[in-house]
Amino acid sequence: MIEATWIAFAFVMGLGARSVGLPPLVGYLGAGFALAGFGDLIGVGPRDSAALAHIAHLGVLLLLFTVGLKLKLGNLLRREVIGGGLLHFAISSLVFLPAILLLLDLLWQQALLLAIALSFSSTVLAAKVLEGKRELRAFHGRVAIGVLIIQDLIALAVMSLAAGELPSPWALTLFVLPLLRPLLFRLLDASGHEELMVLLGLLLALVVGGYGFEQLGLSSELGALAFGAMLAAHKRATELSNSLWSIKEVFLVGFFLQIGIGGLPDAHALAFAGAMALLLPLKGLLFFFLFLLFRLRARSAFLSSVSLTNYSEFGLIMASIVLPQWMIPLAITVALSFVISAPLNRIAHPLYERLARRLIPLERDIRHPDEQPISLGDAQVLVMGMGRTGRAAYDRLQEAGLKVVGLDSDPVVIEFSKRAGRRVLFADGEDQMFWQHLDMPMAEAVILALNDAEAKIISTRKLRERGFHGLVVSHALYEDIARRIQEAGVDHTYLTMSEAGAGLAEHVCRDLQARN
Repeated sequence: MIEATWIAFAFVMGLGARSVGLPPLVGYLGAGFALAGFGDLIGVGPRDSAALAHIAHLGVLLLLFTVGLKLKLGNLLRREVIGGGLLHFAISSLVFLPAILLLLDLLWQQALLLAIALSFSSTVLAAKVLEGKRELRAFHGRVAIGVLIIQDLIALAVMSLAAGELPSPWALTLFVLPLLRPLLFRLLDASGHEELMVLLGLLLALVVGGYGFEQLGLSSELGALAFGAMLAAHKRATELSNSLWSIKEVFLVGFFLQIGIGGLPDAHALAFAGAMALLLPLKGLLFFFLFLLFRLRARSAFLSSVSLTNYSEFGLIMASIVLPQWMIPLAITVALSFVISAPLNRIAHPLYERLARRLIPLERDIRHPDEQPISLGDAQVLVMGMGRTGRAAYDRLQEAGLKVVGLDSDPVVIEFSKRAGRRVLFADGEDQMFWQHLDMPMAEAVILALNDAEAKIISTRKLRERGFHGLVVSHALYEDIARRIQEAGVDHTYLTMSEAGAGLAEHVCRDLQARN
């Protein structure tokens, strides 16, 4: 049973990658190459690769659908997203073109298509990394995803033109899609909270969005993304995204396996991948300076650029249509960029802290769209992270008569809390410049209700480094995470599930006493 082989290789290699501090996806890539190398021994043939390619495609569609669930149109219609995406595409294509012509004996038309394929960044890797760090809705995450969507749209247009294919005339019916949003909202409301909701997500991502767009001569990836974005404003969009998490993760393992299983490279393919890997830093530097040009602060520009410093799976899709002879060299190039980019993203925040003194002077001396507050005024308690836990803590403290202010890096969350009458400001707890400039003269306590454990640790250290001696408390899901937060300087760490159980028991005790 070939699926058992895939699972075994993916697990062993993923576990090995994690044990040396790399993301499991790097192990999945290695497993793909291992399967290609031992294909004759274990029976992996073209038919098996085709089946794996189908699984991988489903994973990409589900990923893009869940990305769409977290998108807002306003995040795309920004100068740094549109301008940065278009300028980077044009400049990087022109940078790669002479390098390819110098290295390879190709017609300029083929070299241009290859340069265009290399100008794109990986939507799958960036979205997975940002989602894993819970930064999809942070400012730098929204900028990175916005640029990726611009790139994906360009890629789809280039593939259509290069292949000589035009969309069906029925594609014009897409202009009525926004009219279907009320119907989609009703379907999501009616689907409940269990398997029907999961099936609705699969239906929209794979059937209506994926297969439906293909029948119109458009990209199935674009269809999945579009239907996810149509549901983004629904109050249960996050719940739907969470319900699809495990299914999407399993299918995405197939995506990373598929990159490697396409075949082992020869010396020329390895040389090409190595040369393109040497050019990869130029891609990130170009993003960084373009984002600075469009008024972003150095931190946002750096973190967004790191997310985009890789090569794209869309380059492989494009090669399969117009450059089939370059599939294996491009697969090696994409895989190598993942091996470089994934660990780099993991240390992006600490790396920025080390480089901040050199990067901050490069900022433009103007008002930045990601500006953060410099004073909390008369607030006695600071709540960092305004999700459900943070909002509950904020409301309870306010009822007790304390002056409270909330901070969050997600504008959608901020706007939601402001409509409810809460005082919430935009800020990112992992930004060292925020802590250096923040004035909190009346603050006596800080509650860390952030989702990411690393963000809690960094925030605690920054608080203590700036001389804050007040009360700092945090919640955590697991005991090992709680210990790490306490070692950073938190006064008290509460295990979320244990506290929920204790709260339920307290309610029961009070009700029993009232009855007696």
